[in-house]
Formats: sequence, C-alpha cells, structure tokens
Amino acid sequence: MKSAKLLGFVLFLMAFIGCSQQQDNLPFYNTPDFTPVWLQPGDEGYDKIHTIPAFNFTDQLGEPVTNTTTAGKIYVANFFFASCKNVCPAMMDNLEKVQSAFKNNENVLILSHSVTPLKDNVPALKKYANDRHIDNKTWLLLTGDRDATYALARRAYFADEAGGYGKKPDEFLHTENVVLIDTKGRIRGVYNASLAVEIDMLVQDIKLLQKESA
Repeated sequence: MKSAKLLGFVLFLMAFIGCSQQQDNLPFYNTPDFTPVWLQPGDEGYDKIHTIPAFNFTDQLGEPVTNTTTAGKIYVANFFFASCKNVCPAMMDNLEKVQSAFKNNENVLILSHSVTPLKDNVPALKKYANDRHIDNKTWLLLTGDRDATYALARRAYFADEAGGYGKKPDEFLHTENVVLIDTKGRIRGVYNASLAVEIDMLVQDIKLLQKESA
C-alpha cells in the first residue's frame, strides 16, 4: 500500500514538474489547428519548426517592412481594416496595452496588416495611426498586395485557424486572432485580441520570450 502511494506521489510530482516546465517555456505551433508542441534544441523536429516566410509590405510612413525588419525581434501580428466598426476597434484598443507595456522597446513590434489594402493606403494608415496615438517605431500598420496579405495570414500565420487554411484569396479575411512570433520567426502563441484577459496573457508571454532570447 505504501509503495502504491509512493508511486502515485512520484507520478504526481513528475506531472507537476512537466506542467511547470511548459508554463516556463512557450510551445511552438506548426499547424493551423494550433496544436502546441514543446521542443528543445536537439529534439527531433526542432530544425523543422514552422517559420514565417519572407514578406514585403509598406507601413504608415511609406517605409518598406520585410522579414529583415523583424529579424531578431519579438512581434505580434494581426489583421484589421481602418473602416471596421465591430471587431477591429476592440482588438486595436487591446493592442494598445501591448504598446504601453513595451513602450520605447524597439525589440518588440506589432504588425497590423490591412485586409483592405487598396482602401487602406499609406495616407489612410498614417491618419489612423495619428488618431490612435500609435507609436510609428514599434507599431507598424501595413498595406500591400492583397493576395500576398491573405496568403500570409492564412498559410503562414494560420490567423484564420484550420478552417481558413484552404480558403481562396477572394474570400474575405476577418479575424480577432493575434499571433505571437519569436525572434526566429516562429509562432509561439495565438490570442483572441477582443478579450482583455487574453491580451494580459500575451503581455506575459512576450516577457517569457524576452527571457528565452536573453
């Protein structure tokens, strides 16, 4: 009986330690169903972790933004449009908390891609940024090729989750999901940006990534 109790305690302790380790280390996400995978350097599959491919857009100041811009930096990616009156305002309001939490830290970026890039040109995005007091150095509002934006959203960031992975480019993209990307361009978290509690989680996870990359 004592042996059984001891074995149960050991198994509980191992499970507790495993959970603690997972809490201290964010998982990776390789598939659009966002199944978490915990991997360490040297583990099988570590060298095949999904990464965000090269991209090329223009920000609210008319400056090019590419994967070189984000190299070595932690960033949050989301998708919006300036004239949106339902999901987007709450999402962008909550992302202001991320901007405030990492104020003046140019190693933490927010990339907000317009899903109506023809309408949201550089002047429109600049006005939107001014109206919302967005920091142009750390929060980049992006416009560019529509098909490239939608392909990146659905097939690289999995922003539409599993249901959107195979959608056609002409099917409108509208999601409150934001995706956390690490310094090597890998997905480390997904959050519903319309919920303040999930933004709080996002801020804490960014801090975990900062420790990981330090």
